[in-house]
Amino acid sequence: MSTKTQQARRQAHVARIRLEQQRQEHTERRRRLLGLAGLLVLVAVVTFGLWQARPTTNEVSGDAAPGFTLPTTTGQSASLADYRGSPVILYFNEGAGCGSCTQQMAEIEKNRGFADAGIVVLPIVMNTAAQIQADLDTFGVSTPYLLDDGTVSQAYGTLGKGMHAGLPGHGFVLVDADGVQRWQGNYPSMWLDPDDLLREATSRL
Repeated sequence: MSTKTQQARRQAHVARIRLEQQRQEHTERRRRLLGLAGLLVLVAVVTFGLWQARPTTNEVSGDAAPGFTLPTTTGQSASLADYRGSPVILYFNEGAGCGSCTQQMAEIEKNRGFADAGIVVLPIVMNTAAQIQADLDTFGVSTPYLLDDGTVSQAYGTLGKGMHAGLPGHGFVLVDADGVQRWQGNYPSMWLDPDDLLREATSRL
């Protein structure tokens, strides 16, 4: 084999090695770029989720709370007017299937501060009694739930505040002893510590 042929083969071999190195470097750069893009997407999703989950609250002064009469899980009915003379917190939530919603009410029941302050908490859901009762039994909730067809939830502006457009989110409305709406808060994170809820209410009464 001639010297020229050997040199040509060596050059071809070196060229193949360099080409393979370039391919590997290109693949590695692409992998890093894809990883970075994925990380940026993840950060954007988490940021958007946190932004959506931020609570929104507002004080309402001097507006009469919309009146209502609703059936309850005990087979009776309850009207907002029944509680005139006592402050009331209306607890709108997604109802059946939302464990955190029912757990919220269970923890509110355990907090004696509401009774000591003379505050009644009325949970309102868009379910039938049969649909919500299993959740109440699971979490040991004894407070009767008010069963809304959507009319009351809409009147208080709670529809679409959570994960479902046609259901109320996870929100509270404070109505004072004179039937005046004083405060409203929506909590897409699906939780508000009962002590914090009590402070929100008592600070506005």
